[in-house]
Amino acid sequence: MSKFKKKKDGDLPAVSTASLPDIVFMLLFFFMTVTVMKNDDLKVENRLPTASEVSKLDKKNRIMYIYAGKPSSRYQDKYGSASRIQLNDKFASVEEVGPFILAEMAAKDEAIRNVLTTALKVDGETNMGLISDIKQELRKVNALKINYTTRKGDVMQNLQ
Repeated sequence: MSKFKKKKDGDLPAVSTASLPDIVFMLLFFFMTVTVMKNDDLKVENRLPTASEVSKLDKKNRIMYIYAGKPSSRYQDKYGSASRIQLNDKFASVEEVGPFILAEMAAKDEAIRNVLTTALKVDGETNMGLISDIKQELRKVNALKINYTTRKGDVMQNLQ
């Protein structure tokens, strides 16, 4: 018996796994940079009205969102079916809009505070009185740049 075995000529060398950690981290960084996190969980119905002439807001970090509409079906037992305001992930009253906007402005960089836009994402069935109250609160805190978010489409669909 011999202590040494002869190497077989037909064997393939083992696959090198030295570069595997590099590949895993490269994929991890790729998915971290392209993944978009959802900011808010909508608690109100949000069927946006349509408009024929729309333009897209470019810089998302300069936008503060206010949602308005009827509470969705899972929240109607607790909050009723009247139109409500949603700020971030909670229902709010009209009086809370001003302090919310001021807090959002304070959280933003000082260089962009004067170009911040308040985007109103309002359901098409929402009472205009609620929208007017929101606009009055925005005037009190000097948030005068307002954007009404809509879908692109035929304006006549709003009448149906």
